[in-house]
Amino acid sequence: MTAPIIIIGSGFAAYQLIKNIRRQDSEMAIQVFTGDSGDEYNKPDISHVFTKQQDADALIQLSGAAFAKQYKVSLFANTWVDDIDTQAQSIFVNGQAYPYSKLVFATGASAFVPAVLGNGAGKVLTLNSLAEYKRSQELINSANAVLIMGGGLIGIELAMDLHASGKQVIVVEPNGRILANVAPDFVALKLEQELLSGGVRLSLNDAVTTVQLQDCLVDSHKLNVVTKAGKQFQVDCVISAAGLRPNTQLAKQAGVDVNRGIMVNSQLMTSDSQVYALGDCAEINGKVMAYLQPIVLSANVLAKQLLGQESELKLPPMMVKVKTPSYPIQVGGQFNTDSAWKVNFNQQGVSAEAFDENDNMTGFVVTNNHVQQAFSLLRKVS
Repeated sequence: MTAPIIIIGSGFAAYQLIKNIRRQDSEMAIQVFTGDSGDEYNKPDISHVFTKQQDADALIQLSGAAFAKQYKVSLFANTWVDDIDTQAQSIFVNGQAYPYSKLVFATGASAFVPAVLGNGAGKVLTLNSLAEYKRSQELINSANAVLIMGGGLIGIELAMDLHASGKQVIVVEPNGRILANVAPDFVALKLEQELLSGGVRLSLNDAVTTVQLQDCLVDSHKLNVVTKAGKQFQVDCVISAAGLRPNTQLAKQAGVDVNRGIMVNSQLMTSDSQVYALGDCAEINGKVMAYLQPIVLSANVLAKQLLGQESELKLPPMMVKVKTPSYPIQVGGQFNTDSAWKVNFNQQGVSAEAFDENDNMTGFVVTNNHVQQAFSLLRKVS
């Protein structure tokens, strides 16, 4: 009897892969090992739970048990893999061996929490999963003032959602502007003005250094925050949105090549020919891409590979939607500090095209009503 495919992880990448396999093969044995309940949900929805007043259970699309039944997989929920023997092609859980024919790492990424001093450092929250939101939802919902560490894509989306739900919001960002790795200066500045005029406080070129419990009470929900610039804020909770770090420890233990992420080629294969990786944990030809589009494309390619069909991942120019309702932004293709821009500003928003030194269009950014042009501009980049 052929050993099953084993997938470690139950996030979007893992479940997209399973759905792609099941479209072509309804009988192949699949086992899923996950440290959580295995419920299916859409992680980007966490950025909008506060204005929608949704609790964690409202985000669940299918329970783990229901998903397992519908897609005919064996789900090992709330189960941590202890070790992997790639020579024996087995994983180990509580001393028991589970053999595999192919192994897939879909272990995702963890929210990065910068090192801070103070007896409140352990109170810093993260919202990178349904389980994390479930643990912190009561505290955040009851908070009046929230400080967010990080003014990137997730930090700004959370800031706008929390502010729209009636909370005081402070964003502390180490760069000189928000969305530093996502949008050009002229777009970020407009969004900064939008945030400031709405009452969100921004502390740029700054970082949190200390989180102290008020009056040194261990059960206190008031936190005193001090920044590198010497600013002090009193808040009810602190959320880290300072980026993600791929979960690679298990792959390292298994002897699979790891750099920033688990290194894979365009077939999603690791340094071991029977082991694959996809999603936020994977480094594809030198790049970690924690976005939905590359995951969807990767899942399609890997499903074919696991079913014995040759397939290769080819990533087209991609688009990222910044979910900021009062100032919609869509970014596509690629650009950098050396890009030349052709920019159109008007009352409808911004439409900007980026060009390289050979005058080739490489990317774009559109805001407000101009987001309607996004797909036509993406075709031009393609």
